[in-house]
Amino acid sequence: MLSRTADHLFWMSRYTERAENTARMLDVNYQTSLLPQSAAVAQVGWEGLLTISELMPAFRAKYGEDGMTPRNVLDFMVRDENNPSSIISCLRAARENARAVRGALTTELWETQNQTWLELTRVLKSTGFERDPSEFFEWVKFRSHLSRGVAIGTMLQDEAFHFYRMGTFLERSDNTARLLDVKFHAVQSDFFGAASEEDQEYDFYHWSAILRSVSAFEVYRKVYRDVITPERVAELLIIRPDMPRSLAASLNEVVNNLAVVGNDHSQETQRRAGKLRADLQFARIDEILATGLHAFLTQFLDRVNDLGWRISQDFLVPTH
Repeated sequence: MLSRTADHLFWMSRYTERAENTARMLDVNYQTSLLPQSAAVAQVGWEGLLTISELMPAFRAKYGEDGMTPRNVLDFMVRDENNPSSIISCLRAARENARAVRGALTTELWETQNQTWLELTRVLKSTGFERDPSEFFEWVKFRSHLSRGVAIGTMLQDEAFHFYRMGTFLERSDNTARLLDVKFHAVQSDFFGAASEEDQEYDFYHWSAILRSVSAFEVYRKVYRDVITPERVAELLIIRPDMPRSLAASLNEVVNNLAVVGNDHSQETQRRAGKLRADLQFARIDEILATGLHAFLTQFLDRVNDLGWRISQDFLVPTH
């Protein structure tokens, strides 16, 4: 398979997944900002969102020190074409990558990607986004689900398909780890002492918001049937292989798809991916928390970024 074709498919799926994850985080932040809370707490939420995406310097450069308002953050993360991680930039990049390998896609998949882009420009020109941002975010998530479902339902499961899937799950593992790292930092009294009733109520909404951002609220209720605790949120989103957006589930998919396309040059990449999966597979959440969640997630992100770089070197056109 041509490395250029693999490259476009890999990045098409990564950009689509990135747009969906950005929509998820923005939606939860927007919904949380509607709850009764102080201006300082609300600002921490919006700052955290920019920190997750490593975009705080770019945002400050554009809006200044006093520009941290919900409207500015939403504009910056949704329709700022100069922000490479905005939803409009991600969906444009996904569509351009799809167009470059039009012949390797099924008609249904190409039309889904193209229609998403055409509808996006129409939706952003209307007043719908200002009127109800949540409806727009649901639309972005739906288009991502549709693209992924059409790919699974219509693509031949050859090397092209496996590069498409690898991009999706590498991006997902990165985003879930970033979300966990920033959100756990936002609550100072995660694991220490007895919280006041007011703090407990805030924590419930905080952890509920994290779970909802990765479609895990109902899953949590089904698995644990108990109050929401930080330890269990971390366990569900890090080491549960049956939770679709967890780190463990994402790495399982990366390793399995990597094994199918592996070649003589990719043995070290496969070894590192397998070791990272094994570390998650045999991890215990109490040990992770005892040694430090931030340190664990920082190391995980470094290893995922290394994997992405190695996959580019082994298979793709390293131009991104």
